[in-house]
Amino acid sequence: MNENYQPVALVIKDWLKFAVGELKQVDIDSARLDAEIILAHSLKKNRTYLHAHIDEILSDRTKEIADARLALRLDHVPIAYIIGHKEFYGRKFVVTTATLIPRPESETIIELLKEVLPKKQSLFGENVTRLVDVGTGSGCLGITAKLEIPELQVTLLDVSAQALTIAKKNANMLKADVELQKSNLLNDYLFTPEVIIANLPYVDPSWDRSRETDYEPGVALFANQDGLSLIYKLIDQSEIALKSTGILILESDTRQHDEIIKYASKNNFNLLKKSGFCLAFGKI
Repeated sequence: MNENYQPVALVIKDWLKFAVGELKQVDIDSARLDAEIILAHSLKKNRTYLHAHIDEILSDRTKEIADARLALRLDHVPIAYIIGHKEFYGRKFVVTTATLIPRPESETIIELLKEVLPKKQSLFGENVTRLVDVGTGSGCLGITAKLEIPELQVTLLDVSAQALTIAKKNANMLKADVELQKSNLLNDYLFTPEVIIANLPYVDPSWDRSRETDYEPGVALFANQDGLSLIYKLIDQSEIALKSTGILILESDTRQHDEIIKYASKNNFNLLKKSGFCLAFGKI
């Protein structure tokens, strides 16, 4: 940042103008939005407050906090890590560098879940319907599934103990009655679920990607075999683990969909629905 920028009495509109200019210089497309989020969070207000108080003078302490957060964003640290949370399906989830940042694209998993479950009427019989969220990270998928479909019995799995700590915090904060378990994919999960959902690492390390992803945990992003190794392994496990009426919902890059559909069909899964980045399968 420009160290010579030292106005005597800095008001909200001036800080925003400065911050937007700095962010644009480092090619951040969401410069205005990010500047507003940073300042609003530093003031412990919402963005609407900024628009209604553009001439309010910032205290030295507020400016110091906002400047420090702006410096992080100028280094392309994701805004969610800077403010410590990200909205997913209309709810706020705590995130840290131990977890992948929830993406809007992943909300399609919840939409597919709602769409395909009623077609499997046997799942809503007298027995409990188990759903397992594999590679849960922040817990956004499994927790959202539980809150949207309360009759589900949901277990969140992750290989990272740090991620599970964040997922537990989110479950408690959102009052979601879910179970948590440390497991590498389904290796340590002993039950037979009716539903498996997963946003596993599917990025091939050779792909072009944004600088922001450098701050996310590599274990939650990257996979070998053109990004498909963990997805293939979960499909293998799901063929055995899922009940005969079971559903498997996966997220991946759209360029991987054809290969995933072919692999799944060889493992006794048929495609029920494809939407956005997500695929829903049923056992044959």
